[in-house]
Amino acid sequence: MPFDHLLFTGSTAVGRQVALAAAVNLTPVTLELGGKSPAIFDQSCDLDAAVASVAYGKLLNAGQTCIAPDYLMVPQGQGAAIAAKLAAAMGRLYPRLRDNPDYTAIVSERHHQRLSDMIAEARDSGADITEVNPAKEKLGVSDRKMAPVLVRNAGENLRLMREEIFGPVLPILEYGTVDDAIEHVNRGERPLALYWFGKDSANRRRVMRETVAGGVTVNDCMMHLVQERQPFGGVGESGMGAYHGEWGFRTFSKEKPIFVQSRLSAGGLLRPPYGGTFERLFRLLNLIT
Repeated sequence: MPFDHLLFTGSTAVGRQVALAAAVNLTPVTLELGGKSPAIFDQSCDLDAAVASVAYGKLLNAGQTCIAPDYLMVPQGQGAAIAAKLAAAMGRLYPRLRDNPDYTAIVSERHHQRLSDMIAEARDSGADITEVNPAKEKLGVSDRKMAPVLVRNAGENLRLMREEIFGPVLPILEYGTVDDAIEHVNRGERPLALYWFGKDSANRRRVMRETVAGGVTVNDCMMHLVQERQPFGGVGESGMGAYHGEWGFRTFSKEKPIFVQSRLSAGGLLRPPYGGTFERLFRLLNLIT
């Protein structure tokens, strides 16, 4: 239908379908999609605070938010220690899972199976899998709940590393230098969000300047989403357009410029036939501007 404007939030695949359908009527669209949003721990970060933030950001709504940290990048050699800290932090947030009203279920049986298949593929490939289930409960039989899972040493060809996860599964990657981290982010599609943790201002400036993402939160997760004085939206594969605050008003409005000509107008001097008067006027305008 010929709507004035469409806003869609969801997967990139469905976003493409929305854009194609809207194109029939030249309906403008705002697409807020997702992608593989990275979280990066710099060597200079406050590790305990960063771990607590990522544990919260990843497990909010059981990882089913468009700006959830999709994967975590940590300095070389720290993967195992940070995974242990994350498991402990997640256990403190959700000591029980099955009957815990703070921890939600996966949205559908199909999506639950998709996540289970991704974990199984990673396990079969030899990746290190850590399930965070403090009370050792049996989950997913009839409630579609899924325990948080941390994955280390996952190959880049795995679905877990290629597709947006959208669930409580967090791959942990190790990197050598800030150049390596930037190169990894830029090798993929542009994400909806990027999270950087650290105190090193030079490294922070490099990551901010040399990567592209829909939005960024530094030393926390998700907080750029709720700022009414900043636009929220994606870029490239993670969407187009922006809204929230003033940007939401502008997105759903059509600015209609109106010019009213005055009775005393020099417009007639700009009409042919051209000659000496026009040339002098043209030179004067050039001098003025």
